[in-house]
Amino acid sequence: MSIFPTTAPTPGPDENFGGRAFAPRDDGTVVGVGIDVVEIARLTAMLERTPALLDRLLTPTERGLSAASRAARVAAKEAVGKALGAPGDFSWQDVTVERTSVRRPYLRLRGATLHAAEEHGVAHLHLSLSHDGDVATAIVIAERGDRASEGSPADARPAAGHGADAPAPPEAPAPPEAPAP
Repeated sequence: MSIFPTTAPTPGPDENFGGRAFAPRDDGTVVGVGIDVVEIARLTAMLERTPALLDRLLTPTERGLSAASRAARVAAKEAVGKALGAPGDFSWQDVTVERTSVRRPYLRLRGATLHAAEEHGVAHLHLSLSHDGDVATAIVIAERGDRASEGSPADARPAAGHGADAPAPPEAPAPPEAPAP
């Protein structure tokens, strides 16, 4: 019998499955989860039709990326908004995706979006980006934390030559990853 807490008085449909159940947290740690998908060709066509949209949606660093990577960045910005409960003053320019020295993506916020994250007590934003075929996706999990004991995670410091002037921290070897969007 699984130890997974359920509201049903009887076991689930396949109690012979075995393994370990991973119950969702109900302690308020997760502020929100956002997911978004962007059709790469559709975004590219929109940017060609309306060139000013490139400057509105993407930061200067993001504008020079491949079409798939730009679409993943737009999806990430949308996912941030969803994870934070769609802050009213959300600006596309207030969210950017950066990478650690081992190319792991992370988010940098400013302005109203940063304010919304701080109001919710967000200490960590977990980001996953992917693209396959003509679709780019992003998932963001906003996690609450004890701000007094939270430092800037080493993982969230920019890679050398990106963002702040501080050198990137040493990092443990990462497992092989799929090609970055």
